[in-house]
Amino acid sequence: MGLALTKTLAKLCNHVAKNSERKPGSYPAELQRVCNWAELSDHLRTDILGRTAPGEIWGVGRRISAQLAEQGVLTALDLVRMPNQAARDGWSVVLERTVRELQGVSCMPLELASAPKKQIACTRSFGHPITTLPPLIEAVSEFETRAAEKLRAGGLRVGALHVFVHTSPFRPGRRFYETAVIQMQPPTSDTKALVSAAVRGLGLIYEPGYQLSKAGVMLQDLGPADMQQGDQLSEEPRRDQSKLMEAIDRVNARFGKGTVYVASTGEPEHDESGWRMRQERRTPRYTTKLDEIPIARA
Repeated sequence: MGLALTKTLAKLCNHVAKNSERKPGSYPAELQRVCNWAELSDHLRTDILGRTAPGEIWGVGRRISAQLAEQGVLTALDLVRMPNQAARDGWSVVLERTVRELQGVSCMPLELASAPKKQIACTRSFGHPITTLPPLIEAVSEFETRAAEKLRAGGLRVGALHVFVHTSPFRPGRRFYETAVIQMQPPTSDTKALVSAAVRGLGLIYEPGYQLSKAGVMLQDLGPADMQQGDQLSEEPRRDQSKLMEAIDRVNARFGKGTVYVASTGEPEHDESGWRMRQERRTPRYTTKLDEIPIARA
């Protein structure tokens, strides 16, 4: 079995690293969080492929997985051992490429330049359920701030903003899922304007009495910032604050995320409502937090 790490094998390693921790016994315990295909023995690679269903392999959908099962291909190991020509003749050249990728033959070249983004999303589950509007405003403001930073980093502006909130599908009780779309005219990358629009949309959909578990924002109708169409129907031109936003981005990049922030996000260090992620397994911040630097005593 080849040593080359292909796209398909990389995604398989990611699947193994996550599931070996989340589902104990599904994969060897020593592969929790990190699975480096190049460092694994042939025996361990064979064991991993034998434990993996074809449907878990990137590029093998539910329909093809069912068809493979009918032909006796029940594991990824069976898929690796399938003759390339049989994969092509029985299904398609796409499945043949998947088989070759599992064998360590790269068939999908790396993308040197990413395609232009069609949307930017920032969604998070809350550390604890939210039942009131103020912490929900803080959360959505924070998400919108992060999305706006990505927007400016890509040299884009947004024409429509989508905000949503919902309850957990796994908890008993009343279910709630609502969305709102706010049009941005003219398109902008101004964090203040986007946060204001997100909060306005939140006010349209919020209803008390629900234990909300997740919220998010999605920026849609993206376009390049240097090719902006004017709005002849606007009564007065909006003040361009792009230079201010860029300055804020530089300050936050130098001194740490959240050094300068919109007031409606609340203070990151004082999360009284508990909506922020618990991050119980976060890597220690040795370079930015003095109280997290390890102490060695002789």
